[in-house]
Amino acid sequence: MSSKITRDTLFECVNAVLDKSKERKRGFVETVELQIALKNYDPQKDKRFSGTVRLKFTPRPKYKVCVLGDEQHIDEANANGVPAMSADDLKKLNKNKKLVKKLAKQYDAFLASDALIKQIPRLLGPGLNKAGKFPTLITHGENMPGKVEELKSTIKFQMKKVLCLAVAIGNVNMTPEELASNISLAVNFLVSLLKKNWQNVRSLHIKSTMGPPQQLY
Repeated sequence: MSSKITRDTLFECVNAVLDKSKERKRGFVETVELQIALKNYDPQKDKRFSGTVRLKFTPRPKYKVCVLGDEQHIDEANANGVPAMSADDLKKLNKNKKLVKKLAKQYDAFLASDALIKQIPRLLGPGLNKAGKFPTLITHGENMPGKVEELKSTIKFQMKKVLCLAVAIGNVNMTPEELASNISLAVNFLVSLLKKNWQNVRSLHIKSTMGPPQQLY
């Protein structure tokens, strides 16, 4: 971790988040989120940044991935219990904006076969791209369950029009060590994307879905 956040502070915040989540048992697994506020950044003038980093532990167990595949990938998806759609299934949506929007809302991410990924704009229009969910390529040489797991543990930092960002870095079933490791990875990667590094960071908080925020920085 950076010298800006001590190990003691990091574990104090992580333990506080976990302790608060235990006070009231929920009917679902709470996600732990890293909330970032930036400063000295003008989203209109400064170059907006975007970057992805893969965490060591899967932070989003219920993250839903759909495969847009050729026949071989459809068979592989069915064998592994992964939702899948063929080119014919996509054609049935008929570029209907409402139906494409519904599809984008139904899943958190998409994988697409090489033969199909080039046809996505023609088959669906710009809907998936607008939703920030344009498919990730999957080849026949790749392990599909492994690729799905990789998507579940990859987080994306993307600068938009506001100076606040939030990403999932874990869940309350993880150990303090696992959460601390993911937070360190995520924060250090974020800082590396910023033009002036730590000078662009106003504050950092972590919180569980239903819990109060804990200030890291």
